[in-house]
Amino acid sequence: MPIQTLMTKGKAPVKIYTDEVEPAAMQQLYNLSQLPFIHSHIAVMPDVHMGKGATVGSVIPTKGAIIPAAVGVDIGCGMNAVRLSVNASHLPDNLRRIRSTIEAAIPVGFNMHKSDRARPTSIRALAVGLDRIIGKHRKIYSMQKKPYQTWIRQLGTLGGGNHFIELCLDENNDIWIMLHSGSRGIGNAIGQYFIELARRDMGRHLMNLPDKDLAYFSEGAEHFDDYIEAVEWAQEYAMTNRREMMRMILDSLRKQFPGFKVTKEAINCHHNYVSREYHFGEHIYVTRKGAIRAGEDELGIIPGSMGTKSFIVRGKGQPQSFCSCSHGAGRTMSRSAAKRKFTDMDVEYQTAGVECRKDSGVIDEIPAAYKDIDTVMAHQSDLIEVVHTLKQVVCVKG
Repeated sequence: MPIQTLMTKGKAPVKIYTDEVEPAAMQQLYNLSQLPFIHSHIAVMPDVHMGKGATVGSVIPTKGAIIPAAVGVDIGCGMNAVRLSVNASHLPDNLRRIRSTIEAAIPVGFNMHKSDRARPTSIRALAVGLDRIIGKHRKIYSMQKKPYQTWIRQLGTLGGGNHFIELCLDENNDIWIMLHSGSRGIGNAIGQYFIELARRDMGRHLMNLPDKDLAYFSEGAEHFDDYIEAVEWAQEYAMTNRREMMRMILDSLRKQFPGFKVTKEAINCHHNYVSREYHFGEHIYVTRKGAIRAGEDELGIIPGSMGTKSFIVRGKGQPQSFCSCSHGAGRTMSRSAAKRKFTDMDVEYQTAGVECRKDSGVIDEIPAAYKDIDTVMAHQSDLIEVVHTLKQVVCVKG
């Protein structure tokens, strides 16, 4: 489908690929559209919903400025998926052992590895950039306990919330491993630090903004280059974290599936990040807050919830979306609302056929708390085409 809703009451138009947007999200989008440095228009994906700092599902093109809270604190959060040379016939009747094997290999929630598990080359490459950032902004380190040990031992770990590891089957019954994670504690610290620094740098000008969470760094200002350096480092950390985690998962599964090979890596893609791109005749900064890049023929991953389908997609390079598409299904209710409405029994019913946690700790991730993924996909048929349809049979969550 093409653009469904057009908002024109702000300084920049807002082009929305759905006709279902909650009032709070519309207000956030209006606030964004009031900023003087928006380039051309704001594009909004069909999984749109209210977020912290900025609307989830928004693509924010800016000229000469960046909004740290729009990038958020889970900098570089994204997806990775690989296809294996084994299929459904190789799976045991009881999948609990596979889930336990993955959970033993990958710490979840606030946990981390008890020793340095990432490859030394990965650690060394990241250490150089982080040392340079910390040299100028020491407070980032003080925001974590044992910070140096933590960022290293969280490489190859999942985190909590909506992060997950899944074993899925595609339309040919081939097995895929898919995971969703970000830049962990160090990315959170970097995000929080620079969001607050942007507010302080704006000083009395902060009151002129429609929302204090839209505090920004202007190009050429004191901390603009520092933020760019830090956010790019956190994005690289997130990419490395997913790469290391996938390596550890595959190593652990070799006991279950001896001799398998990886036959296809879909992509290792961010969906909370900022990048320098060229659109509508100018080089600009594009912040994708809950959106993935979908340039022509680029592969991406759009996950559903823990009981529904996910998709490997190919981008169509649609200019009006700034070559973007949704990053998932998108929430229909807050985590606290989901916990109030649903029970363990609801989780068990809605995740039938999936080997996963079904306790009160994952009620906020129940499928009913998310939009219908088929509807979301239908609304972005102008942006992407489906290459593979995946359905999870094992799901690991923090």
